[in-house]
Amino acid sequence: MDPGSNNQAEIASGRVVGKPNGLARVEEFEESPAKRIKLDGQPVSDSQTPAKSGIERKKGVAPIKKDYLIDVPQGTTQASPRALPNDDAAEAAKHHEQEGNSGRQKGGKREKKGGQNTKRTFGRSQDEKQLCQTVAYHSEFSPKPCPWGKSCKFEHDIRKYLKNYKRADLDTFGGVCPVWEAKGRCPAGWKCRFVGSHMTEKDTEDGRKELVLVEDASRMKNPTSENGIGIDGAVNVVSTEDKLALAKKRYKTPKADSYTTWIDTVSREVEKNLHGRSQDETASVPNKADGPGASDTKDEKEDNRAQYTEPPFLPSEKRRVYFGPETPVLAPLTTQGNLPFRRLCVDLGAQLTYSEMAMSMSLVQGSKSEWALMKAHEAEILPPTVNPQQTTVKNYDNSRDLKFGVQITGNKPWVALRATEALTALCPHLRVIDMNCGCPIDMVFREGSGSALLDHASKLEKMLRGMNAVSGEIPITAKIRMGTKDSNPTATKLIERLICGGVESHEIGQGPPGVAAITLHGRSRQQRYSRQADWEYISQCAALVKRLNEQTEIATDTIKEPDARCQPATGKVFFLGNGDCYTHEDYFNGIQKSGVDTVMVARGALMKPWIFEEIEKGQYLDKSATERLALVEKFAKYGLEAWGSDEYGIGNTRRFLLEYLSFTHRYIPVGLLEYLPPSIQDRPPAWKGRNELETLLGSDNYRDWIKISEMFLGPAHKDFKFEPKHKSNSYEIVAEGGFAVREIETYSLLVIVFLLLVVEMVIFVGLIVPLPFTVKRKLFTFISESPVIAKLQYGMKITFIFILILFIDSVNRVYRVQTELSTHSKEMGGAGTATLGAERMEVQARKFYSQRNMYLCGFTLFLSLILNRTYTMILEVLRLEDKVKQLQGDKRAGGKESVKLAEAGDPGEISRLRKELAAREKDIEALKKQSEGLSREYEKLGDQVSSQNPDSTPKKDR
Repeated sequence: MDPGSNNQAEIASGRVVGKPNGLARVEEFEESPAKRIKLDGQPVSDSQTPAKSGIERKKGVAPIKKDYLIDVPQGTTQASPRALPNDDAAEAAKHHEQEGNSGRQKGGKREKKGGQNTKRTFGRSQDEKQLCQTVAYHSEFSPKPCPWGKSCKFEHDIRKYLKNYKRADLDTFGGVCPVWEAKGRCPAGWKCRFVGSHMTEKDTEDGRKELVLVEDASRMKNPTSENGIGIDGAVNVVSTEDKLALAKKRYKTPKADSYTTWIDTVSREVEKNLHGRSQDETASVPNKADGPGASDTKDEKEDNRAQYTEPPFLPSEKRRVYFGPETPVLAPLTTQGNLPFRRLCVDLGAQLTYSEMAMSMSLVQGSKSEWALMKAHEAEILPPTVNPQQTTVKNYDNSRDLKFGVQITGNKPWVALRATEALTALCPHLRVIDMNCGCPIDMVFREGSGSALLDHASKLEKMLRGMNAVSGEIPITAKIRMGTKDSNPTATKLIERLICGGVESHEIGQGPPGVAAITLHGRSRQQRYSRQADWEYISQCAALVKRLNEQTEIATDTIKEPDARCQPATGKVFFLGNGDCYTHEDYFNGIQKSGVDTVMVARGALMKPWIFEEIEKGQYLDKSATERLALVEKFAKYGLEAWGSDEYGIGNTRRFLLEYLSFTHRYIPVGLLEYLPPSIQDRPPAWKGRNELETLLGSDNYRDWIKISEMFLGPAHKDFKFEPKHKSNSYEIVAEGGFAVREIETYSLLVIVFLLLVVEMVIFVGLIVPLPFTVKRKLFTFISESPVIAKLQYGMKITFIFILILFIDSVNRVYRVQTELSTHSKEMGGAGTATLGAERMEVQARKFYSQRNMYLCGFTLFLSLILNRTYTMILEVLRLEDKVKQLQGDKRAGGKESVKLAEAGDPGEISRLRKELAAREKDIEALKKQSEGLSREYEKLGDQVSSQNPDSTPKKDR
């Protein structure tokens, strides 16, 4: 098909031309031209040779041929690539989904790009009314007795369930259940969405028709107790009884408990003797790696070692494992590293696989979700394909080896030891147990796990030594990073300690901790995925490992040879490199130039799982769109086998299939590239494929991902939701009607907020309209005293809190969109806030809607506060007016006081009071006159007395 003849309208709507409802079989798509590099001999330039087009390769931009570039609108440029997501999702703990936006660094120098969706939700997929388990797997007339009887809330009528409560059967995969086709029996029973392909109706002896499930005995597998493989091909399935025993702390781990006690005892002894501290000081002073020099004589050293407590037991002899060029490793990948994806990679040539990282504490506590990560497929317990001539491991038995290992992390030795002992006992099919010391996620780091262990080498050594002691024949490995800080790589010191042991270990005569392999990710925790992996540093560490392996007798203590059981069973420590492996050239460069034993592939496998096939064949493989879609179909089938073909299992499969597509859409076919090799860090400009399907598979539009999933899993359940880990692809899944479920819910909530705003405005207008005093008083008296209004006010307070939450969410959305625009602007170097016109419009539209919601909720909140304050003020004014009226004696104001004051103000009463006052005044005047007369009489009498008795003393002084 000509590259320019794509039906853009059909692609945008997610429909495949010529097929209703966007559903199609893989074979029905037009095949792209077969372009297998090195097979057809097509001329492709390398990064140093200019292409025939004369266009030079730009660093950081995918070199796509001009014929496949899409013309962009004015205002943007062709070299404006789409920003790649932050890929912490590839090798991160799932707990980061709960950590929130905690990536800002202090000082304001640099902020973490808000690229990860945290606290993701996925809705649920289940039947409208579920079928009771007593009838779900049995014939219609042969159900088990239900312990709940008539009070059971589930459906027991199979025909009614199939007709009313279960969605219609799917017509994908030819209408045949993939699980039944592969296994001969479907564990989902009547709940299977393909149940019509393995059910029939037969006549009974009494003339009735009975619905029965059909099984194909020729394809059924009988589970054997010898290898522990279940009917569904799963191994390492832990029983409910064991998980319950762990949850209730009834599961015994004697080896871990004994060894933990010994670690604590020896740690105190080392602190006391090596560092000269008392036993009491060890509780507050951290361990140090530096100690005084060794004793000058053998006798002194032997005497010194004799004072330490001996370990309760030594490690068991380990199974010999091999890592080499022919054993590419699939890295532990959280979420994406699920069982169906690992199984797909094994089909494509992956020789070694790991589980998703599990938290040791959750394993010890019997967490169902954590123990589910330990499940593997029977294809993963087959021996890896190795070249016997290149295998340098002495006594290596390939038939005893297997592909699957597990990865855990922990923050305390006792937790890691208990988890290891439980794993060894409950999961018989494990190649290795890997300790993750490189997880950069903040939540894990703050707990003291993951990359936090890089700064606590002594504690990490104790954990690995103890794990090696309690793991039986299973080897222990470690995965580390360069360090926690860019400016201070610490991997070389840590590697030397993990291979040779620390000063404390030599002091007590224990020697190396016994790790079988070390994997180094060529980035620091601080760096995350912001720059390319440092393979030069990995090369330096590989040379160090090689030197230490060759000079083990010099690096370790030669005075007392350590026990062979404390050494790696293979006689050497394998060293693996990790970071930015995207092609077979990257893989072999890591082995040949950097000197690692093999390479661990992470994001490269997520973007193109057939990288293992390229490594095996040593060439680029230009997979056609049909071949790539066939891998999607295979993933869907494997997902249904792993999680079930019922409504819940299909929802789970759809969720992980969309996670899978969120990475594979970033793959650019090598046939479209101007230069080779491609780089995993390159950002693609807008491009189109060689046919419609290739364009669809390369789309970063979520609607296209949904339509691809619907090709195999049918329309999504109405309650199903999906949020990619990266916000640039965020959406709510479009369910059967073609509507975004959460967008509808948000729109409905905003409509309610708007109606509430209208009601508030009407009330506010009613408050400020001038009304007669009597009417106001009666209205507000009713409002303030009515119990109905009191309940309504209580509901308004709850509504206020609800709108406040909506307002905070809308502010957060505005901030996130603005951050996304700023990030695009910085990364494009001034080329615009978005790379494509459509993308710019989408981002600006989201910004507009977010701002609209913020203004709507904010104004509603503001008006609510104003309304409440206005109501309070008017009520206070009315009460004050009422009080004034009472004091003025207005009977209309009501109240005994106002009536009393009103009656006291009658004219007759006032006249009487005035007369009484005048009488009192006359009495006072009469008394004054009497007083003046008495005074005059007194003076006369005094003069008379003076005249009869003359005296020289003045009258005043007498």
